Amino acid sequence: MGMTMTQKILAKHAGLPEVHAGQLIQARLDLVLGNDITTPVAINEFEAAGFTEIFDKGKIVLVMDHFVPNKDIKSATQCKQCRNFARRFGIEHYYDVGTMGIEHALLPEQGLVAPGEAVIGADSHTCTYGALGAFSTGVGSTDMGAAMSAGYTWFKVPAAIRVNVTGKKRPYVSGKDLILYLIGKIGVDGALYKSLEFSGDGLSELTMADRLTISNMAIEAGGKNGIFPVDDITREYLKGRVNREWTSYAPDPDAEYEQVIELDLGAIDCTVSWPHLPENARPAREGHDVRIDQIVIGSCTNGRIEDMEAAAEILKGHHLADGVRGIVIPATMNVYRECMKLGYSDVFLDAGCVVSTPTCGPCLGGYMGILAEGERCVSTTNRNFVGRMGHVKSEVYLASPAVAAASGIAGHIAHPEEVM
Repeated sequence: MGMTMTQKILAKHAGLPEVHAGQLIQARLDLVLGNDITTPVAINEFEAAGFTEIFDKGKIVLVMDHFVPNKDIKSATQCKQCRNFARRFGIEHYYDVGTMGIEHALLPEQGLVAPGEAVIGADSHTCTYGALGAFSTGVGSTDMGAAMSAGYTWFKVPAAIRVNVTGKKRPYVSGKDLILYLIGKIGVDGALYKSLEFSGDGLSELTMADRLTISNMAIEAGGKNGIFPVDDITREYLKGRVNREWTSYAPDPDAEYEQVIELDLGAIDCTVSWPHLPENARPAREGHDVRIDQIVIGSCTNGRIEDMEAAAEILKGHHLADGVRGIVIPATMNVYRECMKLGYSDVFLDAGCVVSTPTCGPCLGGYMGILAEGERCVSTTNRNFVGRMGHVKSEVYLASPAVAAASGIAGHIAHPEEVM
């Protein structure tokens, strides 16, 4: 039996001719990632185990993004611990205030991930990098701590679900709508510990920003990873970013999939996930009765320049409805600069929004947009669990940047066509 894209990458990194679903392997790692919340725990485990060396100072990435700039003494202490560790071992890829960005937007932007590589990160949305044809997945901080020393970790090889994408996107529909629609179709455990492998002629309709968003939220369907084949869109994105050699992998014709899901882009409209699970997906057009208090546009899911452009296109010449707060968070410093250069920042400010430094802040209910009891937010983030953005009796509605912007103008969940 042939292998999937993910299985081929894992076989290569395990030094094996082939691997099969369910097999336990040890695999060499090309990159180990941590942030300001998960890295301190990993450092503690690293030191408790008696490790005194890291495997490669160029293959560990530490990004201070969740509570940076620091919101309190605890967050400042955590960052200090990370900073000292990075200095002690000469870690080359350390990102802090002024240079950092939201990790899963920053790493692809900086060319730190390439096709065919194996990446782990102590953050569940590390699966983002499958958009580049890499195997990437989230792990616990203990695994990160061990991997920083060893340079390898163990995996159970995942089975796979093939998602065959066909057709053409409708106006205002993006990768966020596709992944919310898919999660609504299969559920939050529909791909539990499986690889979501995307294929089909419809992939030509999906930009790299679309793909990064889709792979980012593979975990919200329970997936071990989400991965795309390398094509001309991938190669164009990598040009000027990744200068080292890399290898792309395609699935074998006889690769085994537990399930094949057909997705017709033409059948997908702007989609919103109602509280309190990403699987509660419904058309944005059904949201007229859902009054909102806040919109958040940003995060590792939708904070790229394409997302800023989509939001600015809707917001230009409009103002947020009375009583609606708007928070826009460019995902990296480069995106921040581009927003200023292209005039998007002015559009956001004119519309009544604030523009924040890159941070994960509101996504996990950390800071920069906490909700009070009874408040509702339309957010471009990736989770809408109970209490995710603040009070346990607040509500988060997941949507694309276009839908979030339109909803901010309308004062309720709205399809972009309603305000344009």
